[in-house]
Amino acid sequence: MPLATRRRYALVGAGARAGMFLRSITQDHADVAELVALADTNPGRPAVHNARLERLGVAPVPVYDAADFAEMLKRERVDVVVVTTVDRYHDHYVVTALDAGCDAITEKPMTVDADGCRRILDAERRTNGRNTVRVTFNYRYNPVHEAVKRVLSAGEIGEIGSVHFEWMLDIRHGADYFRRWHRDKANSGGLLVHKASHHFDLVNWWLADEPEQVYAAGRLFFYGENGARHGYARDYARAHGDPAADGDPFAVRLADEPGLRELYLDNEQHDGYHRDQNVFAPGVTIEDDMAVLVRYAGGPSMSYHLTAYAPWEGYRVMVNGSKGRLELEVVESDHVAPTAAASVKGEPGAQSTAERGSVRLLVRPYWAPPREIEVGGHVREGHGGADVRLLADLLRPDPPADPLGRSAGALDGARSLLTGLAANESLATGRAVRVADVLNLKEVR
Repeated sequence: MPLATRRRYALVGAGARAGMFLRSITQDHADVAELVALADTNPGRPAVHNARLERLGVAPVPVYDAADFAEMLKRERVDVVVVTTVDRYHDHYVVTALDAGCDAITEKPMTVDADGCRRILDAERRTNGRNTVRVTFNYRYNPVHEAVKRVLSAGEIGEIGSVHFEWMLDIRHGADYFRRWHRDKANSGGLLVHKASHHFDLVNWWLADEPEQVYAAGRLFFYGENGARHGYARDYARAHGDPAADGDPFAVRLADEPGLRELYLDNEQHDGYHRDQNVFAPGVTIEDDMAVLVRYAGGPSMSYHLTAYAPWEGYRVMVNGSKGRLELEVVESDHVAPTAAASVKGEPGAQSTAERGSVRLLVRPYWAPPREIEVGGHVREGHGGADVRLLADLLRPDPPADPLGRSAGALDGARSLLTGLAANESLATGRAVRVADVLNLKEVR
C-alpha cells in the first residue's frame, strides 16, 4: 500500500499495555498504518515509548497532554484512536474520537458503567455507519478458543444446556491487580468488569447469546486488610524505598524491572502514581473471590468463579449439551516459583522456566469414548498467540476471512460489560439482577 494511503493512528494512555499496539503499528503493519501522536496525563510515559520506538528506527511522534486530546485529533488528522487508558476514562476518549470522525479501538472493558456504555453506543450511532468501535477481546483469537467455537457451532454436543467456567489468577498475576489503580473499583469496575469481561465475552461468543439475568456473591477475602488475618501483612504503603517490604514475596521491585522502572518509577514526579502499592494495605475496594450465575436469553445458564489468589494460573470450562459435553483445561503456569513471585507477568524475566503449562480439550459424546481435540503446542506469550492475530485483524484493511465472527464491536463490548455490571449490582443488593434493568440494549441499538 502506498505510504500516502496509510491510516493515521493516535494512542491515548501510554502505560505498559500501549507498547503492544505501538510496536504493531510501527513495525508489523507499518505498510498500512502510521503512528502520528501520543497522549497521556503523564508526559513522561509517552516520552519513554518514543525513546523505545527510536531504538527500533521509528521517528518520535508529537506528545499531547490528555486534556488536549480533541485538539490532537484535529491537528494530527487522526483516522483511528487506540484507547489504553485507565478503564474509567475509556468512554470519554472513545466518544470524543467518534464525534471527531475517527474510528476507535479500545482495550477491554469498553467502559466501567452503564452511562458510559450508553454514551459510546449513542456516539457510534450518530456516525450513521461512518465510524466504528472495536473492542480488543483478544481471547477470541486464541486457537484453543477458536476450536471450542467450532465444536459448539457444529453441534457436536447438541443444544447447549449449561456452562461452568472457573478462572484462577495466581498469587503473582492476581496480586498485581491489588498493587495498582485496578484496586479502586471506581477506576476498574472491579475484576468482574476489568478481568472477567474477557470471559463473559467468550461465553457470549461461544453461545451466540447474550445475558438476561445475573446473580453474584463475592468478597475481598485474601488481599487488603485481610493480610493480617492470613499472616502476610507488612507495614508499608508502597514497596520502593521501604525496608519493611524487603523479603515480601508480594512486593514488586520497580527498580529491578527495567520496563516498569522507566515507565512508572522514573515518572512518578509528574502525577504521584505508585505502581507498587502494598497488596495488603487499606484502600482496596475490589473483590478477589467471586461467584456468578448467569441466565442467557436463549436458555442456557453459566456458573462462573474467579479466584485472584490461586497457587496456579489457568482455567477450566465445561459445556453440557444434549448430545454430550465439552471440557477444556488450560494451565498457564502450574505454580508460582519463589524467584518469580514478586515479578510481573509479561515483563522480561518474569516467567520462570520451573513453571509448566498445558492445554487439553475433550469432547465427550454420549455412548462413545471421549475424543481429544489437538490444539497445538501450549503458547504462553501474547495470550496464547492471540494478540498477533487480533492486531492483524484490527490494523489491516484486508484481514483474513473471519468465518467464526471473532471481530468484536461496541455491542459485543456492551454485552460483556453488562454481565459484570449486573454482577456488581447483585453483589451490592444480594438480589438477582435483570440485565435490561442495568441498560436495555434494545433501546440504544
